Parts: sequence; C-alpha cells; structure tokens
Amino acid sequence: MAQHLLPKAFLGLIEAFGKIPGVGARTAERYAYFIWKSDPRTAHVLAENLSGLHESVKVCPKTFALISEGEDESHLYSDSSRDKTQVLVVEEPLDIIAMEKTGGYNGTYHCLGGVISPIDNISPEQLKIGELLQRIQDDEVREVIIATNASIEGESTAIYLAKLIREKSHEAKVSRLARGIPIGVDLEYADSLTLSQALKGRTEI
Repeated sequence: MAQHLLPKAFLGLIEAFGKIPGVGARTAERYAYFIWKSDPRTAHVLAENLSGLHESVKVCPKTFALISEGEDESHLYSDSSRDKTQVLVVEEPLDIIAMEKTGGYNGTYHCLGGVISPIDNISPEQLKIGELLQRIQDDEVREVIIATNASIEGESTAIYLAKLIREKSHEAKVSRLARGIPIGVDLEYADSLTLSQALKGRTEI
C-alpha cells in the first residue's frame, strides 16, 4: 500500500503492529485492515484488553511468571502439591505454558527474563539469576533443570548458569533438557510430546 494514500489513523495502527517482533510491514498492513473491516466490537474488545494489560497482569516475585492482579505469587509456586526442591529454568513466561501442557512436571519454575546476549547488550546482571540463586538456598533446591532454548545464546546461558550454581551450591544437581528439541526452535513452539521426552531424558551438565 502507498503510505500517503492511507488515513492517519490507519497508518498509526500499521506502525503499532509493526513494532511487534516478527511482524513485517506487509503483515502489519494486513492486521490493520482486518481490524478495520471486522465488526467494530472486535476493535473495542482489543482496545479494552490492551488498555488494561499492564494494570491487570503482574509478575510473581518468586518465579517471575505472569500472574493476575490481586495474586501474591504464582499458583505453580504456592500450590503445596508442587515440589519446591525442583526448579525448571526458562527464558520467558510463555515457556511455562508449553512445559505445563506436557503434564509430566510437578516442580516449580523460574523465568530468567531472557538470555545472555552480548550482541543485544544483555548481561547476566540484567537477568533474574541472583534471584534464582537465592531461591536455591531458601527452598533447599535439589535439582535445577535448565530449559533455555536450543540457540547459541540459550546454550551459553545454560553453561554459565550451571557453572555459577555449582560454585554457589554444592547440593543442587544441575541438568539440561535432552536434545529432542531441534536447534533454533523456541520452547514455547515445541510440541508437548517432544517436550515431555526432553524432560524425561534430561542429562546432568
């Protein structure tokens, strides 16, 4: 579409969609056009959910998973049936959903908030690593399962974490998901069966 031929409001929506990772200019245009040609109620519902997103969604102070407003901690941590001595470390909150779908894990989680990436200026200090080390101590964690993605950054972060945890805690075992997950595939996009097998076949690192 020739940008100068479009209304200002339409261009603003295209620009907003274009800021979403993985959404190119053409896809942003299609999203904007879809919203415009849909029932106006669709746009209203979308606007309402977006406007209340940051007020209604919080972060668990223990696991750094997403929680609803009014909750003090993630129920995946506060639930007494969950094993607090086992922690599965993921990059982002949505990775937790993927792991829970397997139905084969009953420990707790810890979200790093990303991975170490010098090219993106992300250092260990910017991740929730210090909080993880504190949890290992407070909850007397017996096993830390590192489930960062199978990328160069994910692997580097896993190695860094394993070394750091061993230096700080001589009690906690450190393991890594088995290589059933293809290189370059993010955890949240892997199917439940693959994740389940990767969890069962985890190896100590």
